[in-house]
Amino acid sequence: MIHDAEYSFATVKNDESRDSRVSMMKVSIPAKNAAVFFLLLFSTVVIAEEDTGENASDPLAKVRNTDIRWQYFDNTGDSHINDVFIDGAFMANDQLKIKYEVHYWETDLSGSSEQNLESTTLKAIYFPKDIAGEGGRNYRVAAGLDWIVDHGEEDKGIGSGSDQLAPFLGLAIAYESGLSLIPLVQHFTSYSGNDVSTTAFRVIMIKPLPEKSWLKLDAKVPIDWENDNEMPATAELQLGRTFSKGFGAYADFLAGLGSDRPYDWGLGVGLRFSY
Repeated sequence: MIHDAEYSFATVKNDESRDSRVSMMKVSIPAKNAAVFFLLLFSTVVIAEEDTGENASDPLAKVRNTDIRWQYFDNTGDSHINDVFIDGAFMANDQLKIKYEVHYWETDLSGSSEQNLESTTLKAIYFPKDIAGEGGRNYRVAAGLDWIVDHGEEDKGIGSGSDQLAPFLGLAIAYESGLSLIPLVQHFTSYSGNDVSTTAFRVIMIKPLPEKSWLKLDAKVPIDWENDNEMPATAELQLGRTFSKGFGAYADFLAGLGSDRPYDWGLGVGLRFSY
């Protein structure tokens, strides 16, 4: 399913191709869960940071936050996925950001309601340089790598059935008006489990609103080279508000696009803790 860490390919197709998409290999659960332990350890590290005023919904923002999120996905054929996850980040130093996600699913893709830990993602983002441009525009170049560990179980219809590495490049453009535009490109490849070779193109727009609110549009167009160049495109609209320096909340509205869409529609909510 679609994760906020650039584009994580635990994608489950609509029911007509469900069997091929949820075909998964058995994994060593104790070894995989070690990754979860280290991510939770990272999230408790206390690192002194200056409040940059950037929006944590921008994956290239230099921020420290932990979000607790829930997203619901409605698939063709009356199946669904509930995705409950932790989505956080901190700055190891001024040029290196660490992001982490831990996903837990409840789904009836197998024909009955099942639940299990689905995946863990650890992301390193390097910022070589911030550039001040003309007309009040500022640019931030980024390069990074996702490490995605699958915890899914074949008989429960959970997970992608593969562990993946996904390098990416991104550019954040901040306008004088406060608008941010973030184009990214990322390639996902599996190193164990099911074969994955997918290139994803992503564009994020974040617009500040009155009363410390924001609007985010997030469009993703992947090309799945292993499955007849299918394009399971999606779009997400996020409306959020910051209530205090350390707390905010938001709602997500999601839609699958095109004939290869991974789901029909979705909804979500999130609580953000910044520190």
